[in-house]
Amino acid sequence: MRRVGLGDPMPYFDGEKFNIFYLEDLRDGDVGFHPWSLFTTNNFYKYNNEGQVIPYSKNTQDQDLALGTGSVIKDNNGVFHAFYTGHNPKKMPKEAIMHATSMDMKEWTKISEDTFFADEQYSGDDFRDPYVIYNEDYNEYWMLITIRKNNSGVIALYTSDDLRVWKDQGILFKNDMGTDSNLECPTLIKYGEYWCLSFSDQWPDRVTHYRIASDSKGEFIIPQKDHFDGNGFYAGRMEKDLEHLYIFGWTPTKVMYSDSENYDWAGNLVVHQLKQDENGELHPVPIDNVIEKIKKDTKIKLIEYTKTINKNKNTYKFSGKNYEFAKFDAINGISKIKGKINLNSDSGKFGFMFNVDEDNLGSLNIVFDIDKQEIQFYNTSINNISNLQPQSNIPFEFNEKSSLDFTSIIDDSVVVIYVNDEIVLSSRMFLVQGSEWGIFSIDNDVIFENITLNK
Repeated sequence: MRRVGLGDPMPYFDGEKFNIFYLEDLRDGDVGFHPWSLFTTNNFYKYNNEGQVIPYSKNTQDQDLALGTGSVIKDNNGVFHAFYTGHNPKKMPKEAIMHATSMDMKEWTKISEDTFFADEQYSGDDFRDPYVIYNEDYNEYWMLITIRKNNSGVIALYTSDDLRVWKDQGILFKNDMGTDSNLECPTLIKYGEYWCLSFSDQWPDRVTHYRIASDSKGEFIIPQKDHFDGNGFYAGRMEKDLEHLYIFGWTPTKVMYSDSENYDWAGNLVVHQLKQDENGELHPVPIDNVIEKIKKDTKIKLIEYTKTINKNKNTYKFSGKNYEFAKFDAINGISKIKGKINLNSDSGKFGFMFNVDEDNLGSLNIVFDIDKQEIQFYNTSINNISNLQPQSNIPFEFNEKSSLDFTSIIDDSVVVIYVNDEIVLSSRMFLVQGSEWGIFSIDNDVIFENITLNK
């Protein structure tokens, strides 16, 4: 069976459900690529596949030989407007902003005469990812565009009164990360009293960042933790319903669909709910509906464990000496693992292992590294990680924390772990299903308390 991937989700909430447009990575070798396709959901655990809604052109001379990321908005007359990137590597410039309209978000009419290109001050080959809102603070439509200026990534602001003619208003936000990376797939949304700006750095980290401001024109402030997840979650775009804020991204597949290989482009949709502090800072948490849906208690079958571990029902106290493990029966289907981790040491490692072999070592490991102050994902045995970089990681301050609450959701080959309602790490593990899993420690007297498994 031919595999496809979901790239760059573009969520739009219509008052009742989320319409999640995305770039469909068909991987079929056609002359064009990345049509817009559509999923809808009102609960985040059941999705309706509406199929392809905006096709790419098969004429190699057309600007929309490939479609790129964009956004959808509804005007005062009930007409839906899609703004998207037209990409053709054979043309100069390669990229343009294009426009289509619809009455139902399924049948779209392209309006080729509304196509426009970058102004002279910008690079025409990086002119993409339009994100459109009606900004009530300024009574005009805003379009944020990923652009390069002076050999660095920026987000430009264009404005319009009619969604047809767009005027360049200059730079809304400059790359403030000390790199020259493009700032892909931006969103700007007001939540509570703050404006939240998100974007993904195309290099070197490939993670989704965010900034906050009291005014939509800035100044945008770097929060204490400026990204939600590691590089197993890309192109995150924010959208809110009547009450909550969410961020929609994708966890990539891997080259040759092999756990040992590097991340590829496109994969599976992953959505985090975002909670907001009083100062406007955001934190990813599991979605309430999903947590409530995965609720059937499943007995955790212990297969083997190191005898230096003090075991009491589903609580495991490690001695802190060398490598210790507890191995459990195979993961099958959609699963939720929850529990608490009590911290006693200021050094060492501990974590979760998957695809555990006869030597009680996992080939896929989520590692809590106290010395490096990180939570990491390694796609290799724990014996091999000392001289390797993790495939994914996210900074995490263990200092002065006595315990960690965790929730891990496993769906097919996507494994997501939320910690303390502070951070999340998403990863791809093709061999997680049907294989044994477990917990481990290396020179750390950690306690895993009240581990539960739900399906």
